[in-house]
Amino acid sequence: MTAPLKHSASVTVDVALGDRAYDIVIGRDVLASLGERVAALRPGVRTAVVTDRTVAKHWLEPAEASLAAADVPTSRIVVEEGEGSKSYATLKQVSEALIAAKIERNDLVIALGGGVVGDLAGFAAAILRRGVDFVQVPTSLLAQVDSSVGGKTGINSPQGKNLIGAFHQPVLVIADTSVLDTLSPRQFRAGYAEVAKYGILGDAAFFAWLEKNHADIFSGGAGREHAIATSCRAKAAIVSRDERETGERALLNLGHTFGHALEAATGFSDRLFHGEGVSVGMVLAAEFSAQLGMISSDDAVRIARHLSAVGLPTRLQDIAGFTQEGLADADALLALMAQDKKVKRGKLTFILLEAVGRAVIANNVEPQPVRDFLQAKLKA
Repeated sequence: MTAPLKHSASVTVDVALGDRAYDIVIGRDVLASLGERVAALRPGVRTAVVTDRTVAKHWLEPAEASLAAADVPTSRIVVEEGEGSKSYATLKQVSEALIAAKIERNDLVIALGGGVVGDLAGFAAAILRRGVDFVQVPTSLLAQVDSSVGGKTGINSPQGKNLIGAFHQPVLVIADTSVLDTLSPRQFRAGYAEVAKYGILGDAAFFAWLEKNHADIFSGGAGREHAIATSCRAKAAIVSRDERETGERALLNLGHTFGHALEAATGFSDRLFHGEGVSVGMVLAAEFSAQLGMISSDDAVRIARHLSAVGLPTRLQDIAGFTQEGLADADALLALMAQDKKVKRGKLTFILLEAVGRAVIANNVEPQPVRDFLQAKLKA
């Protein structure tokens, strides 16, 4: 963790799931190898690339050129950018386009984009002809370290985030770190929240390294590949042990119970990007843990200080439009949390902290202390 880092050849992280194992290939300019890797993985395959309008401007033609160079036939499906595309309407659009492109069970869907495209295209692949394989080509930091790995796919319901979906593992992930250079600073920061999450929930040494080296990650230094690879290894290890989130994998939802409720309260809009919601959510989880006497207040402050230092929101008051339009009250936020996928028989489940680097699953959390905590935070 302390040795100087250098740019090197691509790094491959294995997701060990038996006969459904797959590689995550991480490195600069690895998008150029997409066609070669797909052809080797599935000789004679037909593909369809699902992407959004913004990603298409930068990376659709290079992806198609790589596929063409390997004699892999492909078609393109372009959707609107943003969380609004994780909807029934866009799922129908993509599904019908895949059928029109004659994508069969032995073909591949390629998700070229951020977390929205990956979730949407992966879910369409999961239900198309009762299951078609797909490849993730994540183009955002958040997608490279989190949503492209582990097989969670889905769309949003008006009642909550990711409530409609399926576990459907990709057969390959290509994470080209050079594509991150085209992200806006805000998008990159939002993705960084998921990087910090891995340190906060299970690797204190990695979090300490991030505190010292985050500038190198943001500037595109060799620390970027190191941070992405470390994050992917952490997630791959957990997924290989608990693929369908019956236990340990729930730890990866640190900050998400609060964060998803905040996303829903802001209408899944650009008022609050997913990673920003996770950032606020992790700080709330740390502060709630401190209130319960589980973690020191110093550790909670340390987490908030680091996320704030990189420009992420850490308080409810940091959310765009908080003072002008307001935010849902504590009861409304609690109602949104009640739709969280981890709820069991009406009881809330939170991922809380015992220390930086040690998260725990807290089942059967009573709603009243959470309501009182949120009420205090909303008034702060």
